[in-house]
Amino acid sequence: MPDPDRIEAVRRFNRFYTRRIGVLNEGLLDSAFSLTECRILWELAHVDNGEGMTATDLGRLLDLDAGYLSRLLRDLKERDLVRATRSALDARQSLLQLSPAGRKAFKPLDRRSQEQVGELLGRLGESQQTELLQAFRRVQSLLEEPGAKLATGGFLLRPHRPGDMGWIVARHGALYAREYQFDMSFEALVARIAADFLERFDPRREACWIAERDGMNIGSVALVQARDEATDAPIDGVAQLRLLLVEPSARGLGLGDRLVAECHRFAREAGYRRVRLWTNSQLDAAKHIYRKAGYQLVSSEPFQGFGLDLVGETWELALD
Repeated sequence: MPDPDRIEAVRRFNRFYTRRIGVLNEGLLDSAFSLTECRILWELAHVDNGEGMTATDLGRLLDLDAGYLSRLLRDLKERDLVRATRSALDARQSLLQLSPAGRKAFKPLDRRSQEQVGELLGRLGESQQTELLQAFRRVQSLLEEPGAKLATGGFLLRPHRPGDMGWIVARHGALYAREYQFDMSFEALVARIAADFLERFDPRREACWIAERDGMNIGSVALVQARDEATDAPIDGVAQLRLLLVEPSARGLGLGDRLVAECHRFAREAGYRRVRLWTNSQLDAAKHIYRKAGYQLVSSEPFQGFGLDLVGETWELALD
């Protein structure tokens, strides 16, 4: 049994948030509909196939008791908001759809919901909005049923902004400790790389991209001027790819390929002739991305670092 203080903290947040978004009112969003009725209208308004869905599928989607859902649907049908028609593929099944009156009733609900959330977000600054959306997504990923998959919507790439380097350092440290058992010296290395990037940043020759989905950071990569390890002098015509990261929740979207491709596009425009990178032999997923992009392994060397015995690898890509 979890700690009673933790249980009470979750219940306290539930009380706060349900009050904050007004779900305790008799009618949600100053309407004649309860929260559950609004969810039914929303789901039927957003059926992917445009043909409707069965009551069984609707109940499974909303995790509602069949008897309770049946009573709600009967009431919505009597109000001519929901209609049931026989499936063209299986006459034994009835498909639920919004009636014209139901769609008309749903539109102001949807508009008022957007306005309510817009007002809530409008009270926060840009960085606070991003932090809030990231927290929402994190809560969703932690509480998602085992085996369930989050929606795989599109993602966007944007330039880095204040606060992003801290996120890159933190996520590298946490993910590599969990997935590869690296110790905190790896996080320290990423912090030095991030600090060097910010202190030396030349937007004509260097760039960093953050991938976002639903307002949450899900990936990163940077392209910098390659430097000689001994003298720290710039190496003419050579760029270095660094800080590639894809969150576990975003894997399988092709994000890693897209981030690497964006580096190559920028490198060509900046006049670089080659791109190099350093990685470890055990990072198979990352190396798969590099191989697909045309990188060649040019050297490898055993070393002891991050609390492990590892093999460092240098890969290069000729841009011409």
